[in-house]
Amino acid sequence: MRAVSANLFALLFLCALASVFYVWSALESRLERHKRGFSVPGGGSFYQGLPADLSAKTFRALLAVPAAQRPHLGGRLEARNLTDQTASAGNRDYHVNGDNKRSALREGPVKLGSPVEDGIFWSEWLEDLLPVGFTEDYAQAWRERARTYRIVQLEPGCGRISNQLATFADGTKACVRYGINADQVQGETLTYYLASLLGITNLPPLILSQLNSDSEQWTAVRTRIGGLQWSDRAVVSLTEWVSNLTGVVTPAPLRQESSGLHPVLGELRDKTTAELLELMQWTDLILFDYLTANFDRLVSNLFSLQWDSRVMERDTNNLLRTPRGDLVFIDNEAGLVHGFRVLNMWEKYHNTVLSSVCVFRKRTTQRVAELHRRRDARKRLLELYRDSEPLSLELGFLSDEHAGVLQDRIDRLYKHILHCKGKYSQL
Repeated sequence: MRAVSANLFALLFLCALASVFYVWSALESRLERHKRGFSVPGGGSFYQGLPADLSAKTFRALLAVPAAQRPHLGGRLEARNLTDQTASAGNRDYHVNGDNKRSALREGPVKLGSPVEDGIFWSEWLEDLLPVGFTEDYAQAWRERARTYRIVQLEPGCGRISNQLATFADGTKACVRYGINADQVQGETLTYYLASLLGITNLPPLILSQLNSDSEQWTAVRTRIGGLQWSDRAVVSLTEWVSNLTGVVTPAPLRQESSGLHPVLGELRDKTTAELLELMQWTDLILFDYLTANFDRLVSNLFSLQWDSRVMERDTNNLLRTPRGDLVFIDNEAGLVHGFRVLNMWEKYHNTVLSSVCVFRKRTTQRVAELHRRRDARKRLLELYRDSEPLSLELGFLSDEHAGVLQDRIDRLYKHILHCKGKYSQL
């Protein structure tokens, strides 16, 4: 009888913690949206047949990366950062496209043919309509500038209080991530470079910086750093801050009442071109989050359905949209390092999300197939990371164990793509 009472008390205690966590997250989300002027679009729910267990270990893992990770990009920059500065370091040319015909095609109904080809791939004409988000040339130019510009102000505005919104001397801004521990900065950084390997351009450019006491870059904010109790010589990440972004709700084919996103032409032909382009980006996001085991986006919402049946009617964690409808993947601290460390606690949710999708960008799957065939994900990621980031040795890289986990997830993703191809290739 005592054992039963103890178990009941423990269950009630966990439920109370869950309620407190949910209420705090909701209040925090509203506060962040109020500060940034975010819109709050409507939406739906998510997947069927979810596990209903709420283990203590899994719940502690959720708390390990707090859900304060509300959009850290938002609000408005001064107009000088957005217009009439084509030669300025502060110019934000995200998805600027002078091709009016292409822009019109994005907004109109589907007229150019089937949205799917070769059974499971988005059609080439659709891929051609999707501009590159942050081009490599743009990202490289931003990284070079960000490494040399002085930071003149640090203020709240990038999620949890340990992170800060930095203003450079030229007026442009970046999110500085100090992280609860080095794993989070490392995860954010390596996730960015893995996206580059996969040809996914939805992540804002990123650099590392070290808080040296003699660093000219941080001199003007040294007092603020002391107040934040940031450790001297700590390595932090800076990601470009982008204005005019709004929240994103899970699209209908990925909600609970849907069986998932599959290459069923009757359903896809009812979508507008803009809707198809957004779904294409969602398929990249799902594959990407599976590879990195990032539980702080779709997976955390999936988990929260156990006590909040309407969680999918609100904005998705760490996902934003430009005025043109292009998605921006932000705040990837839970990816790779921390995500791999708690993988056993979240894997069933990762698998549920992945199994909901059977249509892909051909260019993304080609990168996955190459990494599977060559089995050199660790080598290629390390080379790109070290060649691109001067502070890579200071921050470190994946352990051998985690590098093995990454390759294993690439192999599993490749098998899932083959499974979908076998199932739908005759359509």
